[in-house]
Amino acid sequence: MPPSLGAILRTPRLRLRLLNGADKLDTPVRWVAVSELTDPTPYLEGGELLLTTGLRWSHETDAACYVRRLVDRGVAGLGFGLGVVHEQVPSTLVEAVARFGLPLIAVPRPTPFIAVGKEVSRLLAREEYEGLTKAFAAQRQLTRAALRGAEAVVDRLGAELAGGWALLLTPDGSPLHARPAEAASHAPGLAEEVRRLRELRQPASASLAAGSGHVTVQPLGVSGRVRGFLAVGSSHPLGSDERTLVNAASSLLSLELERGNPATSDRLRGGLLDALLSGAVTVSGPGTAALRAALPAEPVVVVAAEESPAAVSWGRVEEDGLAAAADGRFTFLGSARSDPGGRLAAFTGGPVGVSEECGYDRLPEALAQAERALEAARRDYAALVRHADLPGGFLGLLDTPAGTGTARRLLAPLRAHRSAPELLASLRAYLAASGRWDAAAESLGVHRHTLRYRIARIRELLPGDLDDPDYRAELWLALRMAERE
Repeated sequence: MPPSLGAILRTPRLRLRLLNGADKLDTPVRWVAVSELTDPTPYLEGGELLLTTGLRWSHETDAACYVRRLVDRGVAGLGFGLGVVHEQVPSTLVEAVARFGLPLIAVPRPTPFIAVGKEVSRLLAREEYEGLTKAFAAQRQLTRAALRGAEAVVDRLGAELAGGWALLLTPDGSPLHARPAEAASHAPGLAEEVRRLRELRQPASASLAAGSGHVTVQPLGVSGRVRGFLAVGSSHPLGSDERTLVNAASSLLSLELERGNPATSDRLRGGLLDALLSGAVTVSGPGTAALRAALPAEPVVVVAAEESPAAVSWGRVEEDGLAAAADGRFTFLGSARSDPGGRLAAFTGGPVGVSEECGYDRLPEALAQAERALEAARRDYAALVRHADLPGGFLGLLDTPAGTGTARRLLAPLRAHRSAPELLASLRAYLAASGRWDAAAESLGVHRHTLRYRIARIRELLPGDLDDPDYRAELWLALRMAERE
């Protein structure tokens, strides 16, 4: 909620003085505007504290018309700067604001208008921060309530809506649970709207007036299947924070109503995991607090294993994480603190690959790491391989069956030669020295002419051009891979 006129007046450093409107100190101020126009209303939206020095005021100025236009526009108050043009507020203006009930504030000469604007901006930012903090706390409470079932979510939502109510309905509109309990009496009055929403081809929410209040009805379910409805009532239209809270409750209730079907639950968890790992869904930005609170705590790891009944069963009972199984691969996302990779390997006997610890902004990279670690586990017949223990850099990326095979093919002409050890060692020294003959020969302990002869022989055996930097880079990586065999 925007700061009130009284809150601004109570700021000591501004030294503002109220001249009229003591009964309207709770008027919200949405912004500060400065104008010397005799009719600034075309440039106002309403709710502003308007500041002026009276630069264009004269004895002929119609103060009554000026103030009436401001009141009709919904201006929160008028601040008059003293000591710039006028030492005192013109008496005609004092009389006009008293007549029309517009709050009037005297702004002393030492107080610049921009200081008033900054203070209102600060108060607005504080209000917004407090609102977001409250909303996030409420969403956390909703998420915790979801662990106890749908009724607990409805109870928590009803408690968070000051003076409001929450009602969970079956697909046909019958009341399932209400907070407070008497809110169940609203169900008959919503029956027609529930019927209309149920017959829509695409699920949609609805807002309607009910007596002196407002009611919002949202369908619950996933994949277009309506499992029930959530009705929320209040004496006022829901604000943005309240709408966010209702949406979060609807999502949690939809998931809760689907939990009775294990196959559906698996699809939900798997679909969310796929979306997170592909980057299609993120958990940063507005409206994601409830989702982040329901996910494993950071840092997280991605675990990859072969799809098997044991792995799928293990993933189904692991509540602190998301699991998916498809195309022969089992994937799990869990908190690094609980070591899901180690527990899965102990349960299935491996092979299992585990990514490095990361945040939710690096999940696609973590998936690639887990898959690489799984390949290493298969190659080395290991139950568990962690990506952090594998070589890094480009060599680490090449440490796959495909990379090893490519390295062997590149060096095959030299390996087949009867002097293979000497030729491979000479090529490595030559590349390491960037083609400097003396340095390369010294590292080998041979004469530079001997090295020249060997490199000439290598050029004859290899199909590529040794002067091509791309080819030299491939040969260097192949030599480094050969050292690992």
